[in-house]
Amino acid sequence: MSGTEPAGDLVSSRERIAAVVLAAGMSTRMGKNKLLLELDGEPLVRRAARSALDAGLDPVVVVVGFEAHQVRRALEGLHVDIVTNHDFRGPSSKSFHSGLSALPPDVTAAVVILPDMVHVSAETLGRVHAAAGTSSAPLIASRYGDVTAPPILFRRPLFDELLAWEGEGCGKPVVKAYASEAMYVDWPVEALDDVDTPEDFARVTA
Repeated sequence: MSGTEPAGDLVSSRERIAAVVLAAGMSTRMGKNKLLLELDGEPLVRRAARSALDAGLDPVVVVVGFEAHQVRRALEGLHVDIVTNHDFRGPSSKSFHSGLSALPPDVTAAVVILPDMVHVSAETLGRVHAAAGTSSAPLIASRYGDVTAPPILFRRPLFDELLAWEGEGCGKPVVKAYASEAMYVDWPVEALDDVDTPEDFARVTA
């Protein structure tokens, strides 16, 4: 890990860290809803939400949109909050905004999660969660070689900037603006692998 200097154990004692799982997209390159595809016998969206719960993130907010009924059904039995982005054909920032806006006021930070990043596990999220207890950095980002990508933790002081941003990705302009103040959790480059096409899914299930 690298970034700002640790601020001590008191950081974690006053934080409630949520998860925002973005699961509203149309999966156009896959040809069907990729988040309903099963890996190790579990739909990708359920796998991501369960990992967030196992990592101690609370609450876990899942943003649905495309085929919302089927995605909700895949999440049955999990203690998650589900919100709907009705503008799921728009930029992904709409889903991020829906998730952030659904968080209770006592949430002090949120970790954004993409279910198609299949190597992100409860252990991955647990390390990002734990890092928040050792640093007062405004964001804690995962880094895969030279690439910064989710899971990324944003503290509440950044929420207004995230809500003002529109576009694709997970708050990239905000991440870039605070890059010098961020704390980073480093992962192997191959852990960046995601599932966008049938060929991608065949590779990760081989």
